[in-house]
Amino acid sequence: MAISLKGSLREYSFPKILTDLHRKRATATLAVSTPNFTKRAYLVKGDAIFAASSYEDDRLGEMLLKAGKITVEQYDKSVEILKRTQKRLGAILVELGYLTPKDLFWGVKYQVKEIIYSLFQLEDGECEFMEGDVPTDEVITLKMSMGNLIHEGVKRIDNWTRIRREMPDTGVALIISKDPLNLFQDVELSPYDKKLLSIIDGKKTIKEVIDSSWMNSFEAMKTIYVLWSIGILEEKTAEKEEVKEEAGETVSLDDLLQPFAEEEDTLIKKVEEIYSNLDRLRLNELLEVGEDADADTIKKNYYRLAREFHPDRYFNTSDATLKDKLMAVFDTLTSAYTILKDDHKRKEYYNSLNKQAGEMLEEKMQAEEIQTEAAQEEMPEEEIHIKEMSWGEVPLEGTPEESIKEEESVAEIRRGEKDKGEALFKKGVDELKKSKFEDAVALFRQATEIDSEKAQYWSYLSLSLSKVPHKMKEAEEALLKSIKLEPLNGEHYANLGSLYLKAGLHKRASGQFEKALKFDPGNVKAQKGLKQAKG
Repeated sequence: MAISLKGSLREYSFPKILTDLHRKRATATLAVSTPNFTKRAYLVKGDAIFAASSYEDDRLGEMLLKAGKITVEQYDKSVEILKRTQKRLGAILVELGYLTPKDLFWGVKYQVKEIIYSLFQLEDGECEFMEGDVPTDEVITLKMSMGNLIHEGVKRIDNWTRIRREMPDTGVALIISKDPLNLFQDVELSPYDKKLLSIIDGKKTIKEVIDSSWMNSFEAMKTIYVLWSIGILEEKTAEKEEVKEEAGETVSLDDLLQPFAEEEDTLIKKVEEIYSNLDRLRLNELLEVGEDADADTIKKNYYRLAREFHPDRYFNTSDATLKDKLMAVFDTLTSAYTILKDDHKRKEYYNSLNKQAGEMLEEKMQAEEIQTEAAQEEMPEEEIHIKEMSWGEVPLEGTPEESIKEEESVAEIRRGEKDKGEALFKKGVDELKKSKFEDAVALFRQATEIDSEKAQYWSYLSLSLSKVPHKMKEAEEALLKSIKLEPLNGEHYANLGSLYLKAGLHKRASGQFEKALKFDPGNVKAQKGLKQAKG
């Protein structure tokens, strides 16, 4: 359901509204209304992709005319055809030969940017934020970082009173942000921006920075306002001073102002590699440090990697899928840093890993004993539901696939080993749902042979083995491999607890359920299993 919030531009600065929505990665429509018009900016995952306006001068034809791309005669002719045919003006202009498709592409993006820029100059108006899906029928959409959009929009504000009203008091000191999301955003700073940043030292007040600059007071204040609006400058507080001391000189001004130069193919390859291994890498491996690394090394590596994998690097590529992957990598790096920079949390994390490794070794050595005990009580046959089968949290969409014919299997092989493993896995799920447990075992086993690093394959192999008499040991071994591949996945421990519980090994089951809840406190299977094991 869409969420709607309303407010006045007198109460909320438009640049700060955009910044907030960007940081929240909101997908929403932001509408600004005055008695004369309504303008809308459409955001997807925090980035503006399109804009619309009821103001006549914001129409595409008028925009192209003012930009000198078409003549008055061409404008009048195209509007006449539009009224008669109801076709889109852009298509008409191209059909008439007045614009090339490339010119139209530029024109639509220019129109969108100008509509959004015009909103920065509004001082009064009603602002409504409607969270939810935005129109997706636009072929040409904007691909521009929010930092650059806000930077250019704020530069167009020339109202001294408004700037003073929206800025902190001139007696306040400013610092350069230590948040990598602000620091490394994609924004083209002007020579004036860069020079003014060199004056910021966390000690000078805004007034002192203005007096120290080579610009007149208004231009200096406006430059500070621009940098403050995009988040590169922040108001100095006691809390942020502590963060500054913690961050130290991790990021020099030269690093901040130096663009990250790298070939697109190289970037995509790096992102794909780390993204595909996010669930396998330990936190120190993500940050490329050893377990004995000190806080300073951890900090420096985090800032280096945060710069390298900042979500805004997507804007310099043509890969539409890269944005989500960069966000996932950046967020995981930040979570890893949050844990490893803290001495207590870091020690607790490494202790948990060592404890898991020791317990896994002990359980492996006791596997024979488990098989003997399990043989005394054959596990009951029971109907399998899709929910019960989702041990590895694999989304199963639609109806089960039809059995793969022999000739289709050959085609799968030709597509590559990875695709073959996935096809075998899906067929195994179908057989499992049909209660053909031994057939499922064979298929899942083949899938693990093709890709032994896929925890989901081992998890489903264990599930199918648990339905075959006298296969308790093999089922346990398969689950232990899932845990080894994904040691932080609480669901695997819950499944192992369920396995032990069915075998009558209540004490051992309790231990696994407790582990599951440690990693996933809301795991319902573990909660119910623990009660049953201790009941």
